[in-house]
Amino acid sequence: MDIEKARERVRELTRQINEHNYRYYVLDQPSVSDYAYDNLLAELISLEKAHPVLQSKNSPSQRVGGQVTKKFPVVKHTYPMLSLGNTYSREELLLFDQRVDRALKEPCEYVCELKFDGVAIGLTYLNGELTRAVTRGDGIQGDEVTENVKTIRSIPLSLDRPGLPPEFEVRGEVIMPHSSFLELNRDKEQEGQPIFANPRNAASGSLKLQDSALVAKRGLDCYSYGLLAPGLPFPTHWDSIQALKTWGFKVAGLTTICRNIDEVFEFIGQCDAQRKALPFDIDGVVIKVNSLAQQEKLGFTSKSPRWAISFKFRAERAMTRLLDVTYQVGRTGAITPVAILEKVAVAGSMVKRASLYNAGKMTELGLHRNDLVYVEKGGDIIPKIVGVDISSRKAGASEIQFITSCPECGTRLRRLDGEALHYCPDNDHCPPQIAGKIEHFIGRRAMNIESLGQGRTVLLVEKNKIRNIADLYDLTYKDLIGLEKVITDPLTHKQRRVSFREKTTRNILRAIEASKKTAFERVLYALGIRHLGESMAKKLARHFCSLDALMEASQNVLLEVEEVGEKTANSIIDYFRNVENLRMIERLKAAGLRFQTGTAAGGGEKPFSGQSFVVSGVFEHYSRDGIKQLIEEQGGELKSSISSKTSYLVAGKNMGPEKRKKAEALNIPIIREDELLQLVKQ
Repeated sequence: MDIEKARERVRELTRQINEHNYRYYVLDQPSVSDYAYDNLLAELISLEKAHPVLQSKNSPSQRVGGQVTKKFPVVKHTYPMLSLGNTYSREELLLFDQRVDRALKEPCEYVCELKFDGVAIGLTYLNGELTRAVTRGDGIQGDEVTENVKTIRSIPLSLDRPGLPPEFEVRGEVIMPHSSFLELNRDKEQEGQPIFANPRNAASGSLKLQDSALVAKRGLDCYSYGLLAPGLPFPTHWDSIQALKTWGFKVAGLTTICRNIDEVFEFIGQCDAQRKALPFDIDGVVIKVNSLAQQEKLGFTSKSPRWAISFKFRAERAMTRLLDVTYQVGRTGAITPVAILEKVAVAGSMVKRASLYNAGKMTELGLHRNDLVYVEKGGDIIPKIVGVDISSRKAGASEIQFITSCPECGTRLRRLDGEALHYCPDNDHCPPQIAGKIEHFIGRRAMNIESLGQGRTVLLVEKNKIRNIADLYDLTYKDLIGLEKVITDPLTHKQRRVSFREKTTRNILRAIEASKKTAFERVLYALGIRHLGESMAKKLARHFCSLDALMEASQNVLLEVEEVGEKTANSIIDYFRNVENLRMIERLKAAGLRFQTGTAAGGGEKPFSGQSFVVSGVFEHYSRDGIKQLIEEQGGELKSSISSKTSYLVAGKNMGPEKRKKAEALNIPIIREDELLQLVKQ
């Protein structure tokens, strides 16, 4: 295809894909199948690859991210992003209405909108193209996060609509839906990292990630609620919001015009009743004078507009008694205080435990034993103590002080500069840390040692069969057979019996032996180095190619690796300074684990280097994870969906029919398990 025909086709594909994105992510009304959509995107990517000059910075193909930003520039807002006055009171809202009435001396109507609990963003468009995205900051200037915002699929990258101003700014709120928040926290728990307290914090943290490819995986969304430009042709705020909808922006369905303050209160009541069913957090309702001429007449104070106010909901809270504070020790040694409460109903569920996060939070609350405390759910998800009824405190009640020694091994705790958490430094001998590290090591995304679950790991530690991960490779049938114990779950207090019977024991030993073939990047992640997640382990493995090279790297060398900051670099250096860790690694090397990539070992590329694979179905000789591990060990890259860049579809029984159709349409080779194994042998 010549360049002009390709240009026209790219333009048409971009228009179609943007329209489908709008229908799917904004209207929630998909207009084509995933298969048809993926074909359009694959064709666009193929044309852009053949003609790089045709790829625009706002092409739909750029949604996956990939840009790395080491520093977010601070830029001044074209229009100041002022804050709104807040109220929790019906009386104060009535006073607001009276002030508006006195100032205008004429009837007015209000537009009521959801007050999203997220991160305010300003989106600047020039000739229909997104050119800049800036956070609120201090209202006068904020951080430019354009590359990260481009990964949010509900934000149009380019607009092809009649009547667009040549330059305009859209105000909106970047949020993290509950489903994305829960999935993110599950992943962080599995990696031994602190979880986010609420979706707002998670959204804010995600927008400041340096790698936009990681932002793309966070599942962020954006709702628009304001349009700014000189000489807009709209007489009312409502009209401008409707224009945003027709231009392709996502606007909350719960937005309405109220003719008087009574209708405003009615709308607030409706939103309060419905907010628990919403898939995202709101913390109130924003009330704005609808007429733009009346807004201009009312004007601004130094901090906020006189024509708008937010009514904030009080979070549902309950009062209960604080029975005790216990302390959990994580695999990295982090100490988390947990409040033990009399059972109480909060936001639809029974709560008897609440995280206190750290020592600073406990000091802030000033907790005493048997206090009556107020409990809320952060973002209606995570229980937390938000206050204490000091008036009911009994005379002489003892204040609860944060512990100074580890509750499990007695080692004196440490608190690192710049961190809120306290740590038990005895990570080689503290039982929960040992068990936690082993559980992390054997996890599905690490060494994938099947059948050795949490209860059995704890039992082996208690019986002194294992003291670190290297001990796993010394276990014998005689060490395991017949061991059993009743385990009490610390959260539910339910009991269950764990045991090592004949079949289980042999399965565990086989899985331990098979884990010796695990790829270096997963072994590196499995070591459990603090601040080193799965994605970072892959990047370090590919950068250094061997553990020995990584161990010799200085801080400056580590900082050259994409995404590595000082905290991660220092953590890696500290890990390899530990004599116990070095001894353990030598034992793991002797056991036969892989601590280098194929390139480092043999000086040449692996068989599947530069090739990408999609795996689907059930296999005869390998589990699906086993097939994936085999591909990664041979240098292949795994993908979840088929595109024109896919090298092979590895097909097992009961594979997805849509994947087969798409592979056939794109002429992607479809191979069976035995054919994959033959490729490895060749």
